[in-house]
Amino acid sequence: MKTDFMTYFRNSKLELSKVIFPTKPQVKQAFFAVFIVVTFVALFLALVDLLMSSTLSAILG
Repeated sequence: MKTDFMTYFRNSKLELSKVIFPTKPQVKQAFFAVFIVVTFVALFLALVDLLMSSTLSAILG
């Protein structure tokens, strides 16, 4: 049981040493890219919703 845990711990440490963590500028750049895309998608969906609701209210009203 103890050897299984030690093997797991060693393998985990080995795999973690292979991970390449992003730098601070890379994280900032990714954050802004995601923020811009989400903002544009939200605005697009709001515009589509507005157009559909006004069209539907014009048809029904």
